[in-house]
Amino acid sequence: MDHGDPTRAHAPDRRALLRGTLAASAALSMPVLASGASAAPAHLLRRSAPAAKWGVQAGDVTSSSGLVWTRADRPARMLVETAPTEAFRDPRRWDGPLVGPETDFTGRVAVHGLPPGEQIHYRVTLLDPDDGRRAGEPVHGTFRTAPLQQRAGVRFVWSGDLAGQGWGINPDRGGYRIFEEMRRLDPDFYLNSGDTIYADSPIEASVPLPDGSTWRNVTTEEKSKVAETLAEFRGNFRYNLLDAHLRRFNAQVPTVAQWDDHEVLNNWYPGEVLDDDRYTEKDVDTLAARSLRAFSEYLPVTTLPPRDEDGRVYRVVHHGPLLDVFVLDMRSYRNANSPGRQPEDRQGILGAAQLKWLKRELSRSRATWKVIASDMPISLVVPDGDTDVEAVAQGDPGAPLGRELQLAELLRHIKHDGITGTVWFTTDVHHTAAHRYDPDRAAFGDFTPFWEFVSGPLNAGGFPALELDATFGPDQRFLKAPQKANTPPSEGGQYFGQVDIDGTTGEMTVRLREQGGAVLFTQTLSPGSA
Repeated sequence: MDHGDPTRAHAPDRRALLRGTLAASAALSMPVLASGASAAPAHLLRRSAPAAKWGVQAGDVTSSSGLVWTRADRPARMLVETAPTEAFRDPRRWDGPLVGPETDFTGRVAVHGLPPGEQIHYRVTLLDPDDGRRAGEPVHGTFRTAPLQQRAGVRFVWSGDLAGQGWGINPDRGGYRIFEEMRRLDPDFYLNSGDTIYADSPIEASVPLPDGSTWRNVTTEEKSKVAETLAEFRGNFRYNLLDAHLRRFNAQVPTVAQWDDHEVLNNWYPGEVLDDDRYTEKDVDTLAARSLRAFSEYLPVTTLPPRDEDGRVYRVVHHGPLLDVFVLDMRSYRNANSPGRQPEDRQGILGAAQLKWLKRELSRSRATWKVIASDMPISLVVPDGDTDVEAVAQGDPGAPLGRELQLAELLRHIKHDGITGTVWFTTDVHHTAAHRYDPDRAAFGDFTPFWEFVSGPLNAGGFPALELDATFGPDQRFLKAPQKANTPPSEGGQYFGQVDIDGTTGEMTVRLREQGGAVLFTQTLSPGSA
């Protein structure tokens, strides 16, 4: 057990606190624009200019590129500048799109040709589309490109499940303070493992707590009901950006984002027709299409429009010689939830095309570690009603059935193709755990041992531990979970994980952390292992 607060020995001071948005007020109401660290060109006029009140963020950063995001308060032309220092001497300029109502005033700019392993400072300026001299105050952010050399090492954090079960931004508690804890760890990126919003969980102004006190929420019109329209899905993403801690985090830590069910609604699958009186739109495919559009507008993902018209969430993000991150989509291509006992299942939870892609890309990877970012756990039995299951496992400890067949095919491929360094990271179940999978304990044994780590939620209800299916031989090495369902965040139970890959030894150290600073569990893995 490790209760320390380790720092990065290889670069203790490599990212100074930013001015501008990073020093913004901790006010938890409507965002206010903060001044930049350095002014944009002096000839630009500020009066009645567009403003980037929702901050900036970057995503899918590699050794030479990244995707920069912002949102304007009116139609605007997006301008991004990058530089090696906050002084912005001789910056590179990236002319961005004209943002307007068709994208809910959001825009993204791909920056490329960047130096590897370097701190990149960027600023976003919004220009009046009718008068290029009129510009808003620049908003600043930073990220570091992935190194080309192993010795630099890597640190990332991961979690998910934000503003679920009606637990929203509580000004009495300082809002989403857990993002400030993650920011202070100075990670290279944040793996957002899904449930980035809770489109099916309205936020009320107050919620009674078990001890007789009251939880207060910041509220918005779009969060007053379940999301059905495109405007309501967009409003769910905007809601979280009301929090100053999250905006400050976004400006410093780039994101690798994936989605799960609550971006649309609980336990959804393609082709589902709802029997839920809260919804006037019953076709889940229609709701999912609206949500995916909003997701692509509010999160910087390189495989979503406008960068990629195919609109895939699944992708691989390369982070230097030590790490490849394989981002899965266990939601968009799955078959219907069922008891999961069918002896044949080609579609499974990934779909045939995504499974083929994953096997191919894992075989191509030369990274020391292949992180499989899974939006659902492998062996925890997640129920959907009285008879169906929501994830992979279905509670039968015998040979693989249902969606387990697809996982068995993947694990067999990893073993027989000699792929090493696979580690699974997930969230979804609102508690934290560590599982080691061992073929000697399993009903299906044609695989090499590996680990799965579970974390979350960030700001949502906590839930008790789930049954562990023995088909793939999981050994639960650590578990911390509440005793009752929907335990409020005021009672604790908010978790994230920290991963450090040492640039000298190549060892991966995983820490399961709890809000408040405690390190609950630590596991170090050696390179070359499965």
